[in-house]
Amino acid sequence: MRVNYWSVALQVAGGVGLFLYGIKLMSEALQSIAGDRMRHLIGTLTRTPLRGVFVGILVTILIQSSSGTTVMTVSFVNAALMTLNQAIGVIMGANIGTTITAQIIAFKIKDFALPFIALGVFLSMFGRSKKQRHVGNGVIGFGLLFLGMQTMENATAFFAKSQDLFLALGNHPVLGVLAGTFLTMIVQSSAATIGLTMAMASQGLLSLDAAIPIILGDNIGTTITAVLAAIGASRSAKQAAAAHVLFNLFGVILFMVFLPFYKGFVLLSASDMGRQLANAHSIFNVTNTIIFLPFTSLFACLIQKIIPNDDASKAQGAVYLDKKLIEASPTAAVEAVKDELMHMGDIVLGMANIVRRCYREGSSERLIQEFVEAENAVNAINRAISSYASEIWQKVLSGEVSTVLGCYVNAAGDLERVGDHFENLTELSAAKAFSEQAEAELWDMYDTVEKALTYALDSLRYEDVRKASVVIEELEHQVDAQEKQYRKNHVDRLNRGECDPERGVLFIDILSNLERIGDHGHNIAYFTRDIVALGESNQ
Repeated sequence: MRVNYWSVALQVAGGVGLFLYGIKLMSEALQSIAGDRMRHLIGTLTRTPLRGVFVGILVTILIQSSSGTTVMTVSFVNAALMTLNQAIGVIMGANIGTTITAQIIAFKIKDFALPFIALGVFLSMFGRSKKQRHVGNGVIGFGLLFLGMQTMENATAFFAKSQDLFLALGNHPVLGVLAGTFLTMIVQSSAATIGLTMAMASQGLLSLDAAIPIILGDNIGTTITAVLAAIGASRSAKQAAAAHVLFNLFGVILFMVFLPFYKGFVLLSASDMGRQLANAHSIFNVTNTIIFLPFTSLFACLIQKIIPNDDASKAQGAVYLDKKLIEASPTAAVEAVKDELMHMGDIVLGMANIVRRCYREGSSERLIQEFVEAENAVNAINRAISSYASEIWQKVLSGEVSTVLGCYVNAAGDLERVGDHFENLTELSAAKAFSEQAEAELWDMYDTVEKALTYALDSLRYEDVRKASVVIEELEHQVDAQEKQYRKNHVDRLNRGECDPERGVLFIDILSNLERIGDHGHNIAYFTRDIVALGESNQ
């Protein structure tokens, strides 16, 4: 019987497509179900390498993509949110997390693919809650995963009489490694390559001797995503991508040296060929991590020798909003918005200090230039956050995470208006000195407002309800009371002729601007309360 190779190729491509789309649906469903918990999980990425391993595993399971996790990692390193040591830990965890997919598809339940899809469609269309509909989409993805596997197996069955085409891979393991590397580079999914390898092995086209090198090569090929993510990024991001490449490359070389022992261990792990291949993938990544984890610092030093550190300073403006994060994980992108918001808040607090110096030292040209640069940076960051958030909202987000993102965008708007009020105060600083009592009242209220703004930003940074409550229940009332009392005191001084009327108007303007800044700090503290309450309601 003559084989129509074009038809087979199309069927294989269709199977891979179903497989990848199934993973995508599962990923979106898992992230939606995890909701705000996913955001908090990503927030813990910047800690120790060992913790990074566990978080890398969990995030990869949730987003069903080690490539996605490594793109996130490269982006975090690019934004200086993560050190190279910490990034290496996350990369190791991502490699382990991706083996879960191979373990799932090793189960012999592909004949139930259509019933899973039917159940998923029913839940997706008729589910009473969003959570049920998300579960439905996940079940559809699970079914499509196995339907894709079934399609690939049926397509490759045509080659059953042409096994000699694949003998070279078994006789020459290096060719198998190269085949797995290039195939994974093309489809940019290690899970898809492993799925296809398992499908071909199930038809007797690949022996264990041929399949194991392909799986090893697959681990090299999957690093291409990190390399692409590092193009045009900082030197630190390139170091993270290089760490992913070298970690997997060194591991493959090591396992190729001990290939007979590796194969023997795989044979002992299971009797079924599919499970053996899934185990081969898991054994490689777990063992590689155990070997390298104690030497993380030395490995990081090696990477920094190969790609030296870049001492260039950060540019003014947005620094954390990496658009690659949006594709890798919209939830991770929301955390990037928070980090950018905190960066914006730090600049605004710096502006508060510049204003204080303008009043006490005089509005020198140097101080005014420093303030203008900070004001321009705040405006640029506010625009960048709004634009970045708009792109995130076009992706699939859980309701909780979408609400949190809205709070961050609104808080950025409040900070931008705080910057405008500080600009007004800078202009008013050109006035001559006020009376001794007026000066004392001005700085008393200024200290309260600055404290309220600092507490509000800290409450959002650490999701600290206690500090938010201090702003809402104490400092806001104190600012309002001071504005009211000091305005009255100044009117009394004007009536007694103790103050110049022109300077008196300027003093009232200063009090009004300070009171408005307090209002915006109050708004930010309320956003903290909303975010924390949302998280507690989903525990």
